[in-house]
Amino acid sequence: MSVNYADAGETTLAYRIDGDADKPWLILSNSLATDHAMWEPQLDALLPHFRILRYDTRGHGRSSVPPGPYSFDDLAGDVIGLMDALGIEKAGFMGLSLGGMTALGLALDHPHRIDRIVCADARADAPEAYRQMWPGMIARARESGMDALAEPTMERWLSEAFRADDANAAVHRATGDMIRRTPVEGYAGCAGALMTLDYLQRLPDLAVPALFVVGEHDPAAPLAVMSDMADKTPGSTFEVVAGAAHLSNMERPEHFNRIVVDWLTKSTANA
Repeated sequence: MSVNYADAGETTLAYRIDGDADKPWLILSNSLATDHAMWEPQLDALLPHFRILRYDTRGHGRSSVPPGPYSFDDLAGDVIGLMDALGIEKAGFMGLSLGGMTALGLALDHPHRIDRIVCADARADAPEAYRQMWPGMIARARESGMDALAEPTMERWLSEAFRADDANAAVHRATGDMIRRTPVEGYAGCAGALMTLDYLQRLPDLAVPALFVVGEHDPAAPLAVMSDMADKTPGSTFEVVAGAAHLSNMERPEHFNRIVVDWLTKSTANA
């Protein structure tokens, strides 16, 4: 199915829908500097159970690029606007990194629209060292383009062992392509949102079912950070994708899929 477009308020979002109309909705949200294509490794596992809505976060992929910086209120509001445009009353939501942070904002501020979340390889706050790294990344992107960030980013996102294996060359290449085609101002706008991330102290108020998933070797959202997030979230589940770094869904899709499909189908049945 081709990419479609919807007016979500101040932005136009590119999206794709896959799956049968009689199945419950599950919305998938991409990481910084990727697009909806990052979820291709999950489709075959999810489609027997869900109708899948994938979209490009504002400033990414084929979505529009409003002036930045953005906020997580903006990113969550875009999702609600997209749901309204498509007539979706309620949905499950899975996001990774930036998308996982968006999941937290939706669950906290729009629990009547989101019935469960998977928050993968994400943080819930922006400590000083984390905030300080983004201005330099933004400046480099503006000065030299996204190509300058592609290889250094993949060194953090995909484990060394994965990158060294020729069998994974296609995934490595596809990841680099997504980074390179991300609009610089969209990257900068979303990086601005990351610098203001502030959900950690609100996690005890998160009232929808939540699964936290992290790659064992993720340097961007370390295992200990996500374990603490899960500890602060009532009734949540915490799982680790062995051997994976930041893009755990792309590096170890079989393991990632087993975790999320098992949890999502059980939580849907118990809803």
